[in-house]
Amino acid sequence: MAHDANHIAPPATTRREMLLRSGMGMGGLALGSLLAEQGLLIGPARAGEATPEPMKTARLGANPLSPRTPPGAGRAKRVVHLFMNGGPSHVDTFDPKPMLDRHHGKPVPTNLPTERKTGAAMRSPFSFKKYGQSGIEVSDLFKHTAGMIDDICVIRSMHADVPNHEPSLMLMNCGDARQARPCLGSWVLYGLGTENQNLPGFIVMCPGGFPIAESQNWQSAFLPGVFQGTYLDTKHAEVEKLIADIRNQKVGPRTQRAQLDLLGELNRRHLDQRPGEAELEARIQSFELAYRMQSDAVDAFDISREPESIREMYGEGVHARQLLVTRRLLERGVRFVQVWHGEGQPWDNHDDIEQGHRALANQCDRPIAAFLLDLKQRGMLDDTLVMWGGEFGRTPTVELPTPGSNQGKQNGRDHNHYGFTMWLAGGGVKGGHVHGATDDLGFQAVENKVHVHDLHATILHLLGFDHERFTYRYAGRDFRLTDVHGTVVRDILA
Repeated sequence: MAHDANHIAPPATTRREMLLRSGMGMGGLALGSLLAEQGLLIGPARAGEATPEPMKTARLGANPLSPRTPPGAGRAKRVVHLFMNGGPSHVDTFDPKPMLDRHHGKPVPTNLPTERKTGAAMRSPFSFKKYGQSGIEVSDLFKHTAGMIDDICVIRSMHADVPNHEPSLMLMNCGDARQARPCLGSWVLYGLGTENQNLPGFIVMCPGGFPIAESQNWQSAFLPGVFQGTYLDTKHAEVEKLIADIRNQKVGPRTQRAQLDLLGELNRRHLDQRPGEAELEARIQSFELAYRMQSDAVDAFDISREPESIREMYGEGVHARQLLVTRRLLERGVRFVQVWHGEGQPWDNHDDIEQGHRALANQCDRPIAAFLLDLKQRGMLDDTLVMWGGEFGRTPTVELPTPGSNQGKQNGRDHNHYGFTMWLAGGGVKGGHVHGATDDLGFQAVENKVHVHDLHATILHLLGFDHERFTYRYAGRDFRLTDVHGTVVRDILA
């Protein structure tokens, strides 16, 4: 039956709204009395006086995802976060420690407490060699990625706050280890918007289900819900399984468009009477985005449209497919993509680290190298910031058997937040550069230390934002990604 949007009656005040307004009215009377007693109550303006400026709720406009220009001259326009879930060992990947060979099997003097009991020093079972014109040493676990080392900035002096997965994941992703805060991707989308209104501006690929802390890793928290990451279970290759209900099997596009227009009109009228309700704004945006995705998403996730030579360069497997899809998403204007690795078997190798790390690296080394090369050949690496790493590193000492932590073996490493490695590529960072250092054994960062807050401040700077001014007002306070911390690491800027 045809409908006329102009004859939709405005909704009446509901019983819930009436009770809410009545209750708030009693509170307003009490507040007025208190303010009057203290001489702080502002009354109506007298003749000739200016009317007091009312408080206003910040609004992002008709489309909060429209592309925006940052206040500063940022080099990066988009971000890819390669998250190695579980904490890869820095002393077995990008931070060689010859002293571990000399002290292998010997006690290590340290006053740094570890999460579990550890024993003697354990040398790396992997060999390191120099790569590229920069001569940076990289483990044979990442020999393909090492071929791109002259485009990579290795930060060997990262440190975090605690050696536990959940708070360290929250710190790395959201800037706070304890409380619900917007994640890095949500901040980036809030600041820059997206260049493609037919795809989510912030996409999270995590095959096989959620990691520890689940969707908190890509939450928008108190930012409007439209800035939250869109999760995809990339163990599936078919777009119908990747994205639920991507195709409407019951009605055609014209009927679906008419239904959505009617729903949108009802929602907008509802919103007009309740301005500033971020949840409702996000709901309206999500309906529209879901409709528009039906064409663009199918194209973006179909890697069969890539030349065979490109598919061969990336190789086989889930991570290869994820990264090839990531490049296709970046080309289509997606602003932030987080790619998780370590499904089923994370990098959390408390035992059998040689077998575990080698198996994991074999899954992602070649695809990462291909992804960086692909971006570079297409002229996209200069303005795409790529970040690699986990939530912390691992101890240079062997983990001793403890109930529930390993299988009684002595060939793995415990969590280590005192010092670990991450690397950045593209987006305005120095390629072929090493920043900072851990001690001789790799236990803690000792030179040019970089906290997670410093890393976040630097990422925002590369995107054109001053992390101290880039804020969102919530609950009477101006919040920022770095809270009250963080310093831009200018030594790594190109």
